[in-house]
Amino acid sequence: MTFKAEYIWIDGTQPTAKLRSKTKIIAGEPAGLDALPIWGFDGSSTNQAEGHSSDRVLKPVFTCPDPIRGGDDVLVLCEVLDIDMTPHASNTRAALAEVAEKFAAQEPIFGIEQEYTFFDGSRPLGFPEGGFPAPQGGYYCGVGADEIFGREIVEKHLDNCLKAGLGISGINAEVMPGQWEFQVGPLSPLEVSDQLWVARWLLYRTAEDFGISATLDPKPVKGDWNGAGAHTNFSTKAMREGYDAIITACEALGEGSKPLDHVKNYGAGIDDRLTGLHETAPWDQYSYGVSDRGASVRIPWQVEKDGKGYIEDRRPNANVDPYVVTRLLVDTCCSALEKAGQV
Repeated sequence: MTFKAEYIWIDGTQPTAKLRSKTKIIAGEPAGLDALPIWGFDGSSTNQAEGHSSDRVLKPVFTCPDPIRGGDDVLVLCEVLDIDMTPHASNTRAALAEVAEKFAAQEPIFGIEQEYTFFDGSRPLGFPEGGFPAPQGGYYCGVGADEIFGREIVEKHLDNCLKAGLGISGINAEVMPGQWEFQVGPLSPLEVSDQLWVARWLLYRTAEDFGISATLDPKPVKGDWNGAGAHTNFSTKAMREGYDAIITACEALGEGSKPLDHVKNYGAGIDDRLTGLHETAPWDQYSYGVSDRGASVRIPWQVEKDGKGYIEDRRPNANVDPYVVTRLLVDTCCSALEKAGQV
């Protein structure tokens, strides 16, 4: 007996990494993550090596059923290692693992809202040839063929994610035609990041079957259109138990160089999206507020009312690396909470 294992990894393309994958035929029956072998690939073709020393290693870190092939076949998310088995320079997961372990006692969890845009050739899906659709307004959470484009792909992607066992918590149409969102979480830092990368791969692969592409470009259409973000909801045990910890986390994100330290790692092209318009705060200014979608960080109204809960960092781009954004939030907020004795 054999099964197909689709090995998926994040490449070294700059400024925004791409997903790559290839299929390995494995003898026997699927027996879990630990039974999956390491594998190799040509790093010179993925911006992860020079041609004279091109071998790189794929180390399985997460596996789930393959909803596209079905049967016993699996998807296998991998870290990229150098041949000495140390993390490759493009491997951002390894740094998150260290920070997540350091602050594990604070029980950080995340929910990430992944926005994206479908394209049919060079046009966003739903945009008429040689022109523009009606201004944004009716498309958000809309219904009807005059305002909604690509729903069949979205529903298939949702089904695929659920069949894979991913922690998908919802979907909705977004503000621009052809623009959608899915949410992953609440999950721990490594879980939410691993599963978001696999959900992205399933998005591209599902749309491929419809002859449509999906992009995480943060500003796919210039002008008076909302960009695409990855709003990141975050809490620790202390934040879920008291409001003082909520304020400590919000203040920590605004201290010293922290605002720019975060923003410069929140996805390429962030200044095109964070303009202060279209439900964003300016990229070079930090603010937080209750129920304020024009702030850098939003405290949901029910969190203030309940006196506990979570915060939403609205700054990350759709093309952000989830390993990076979760690492930064855990490191900044958990360090501040620890210093304040709020753990």
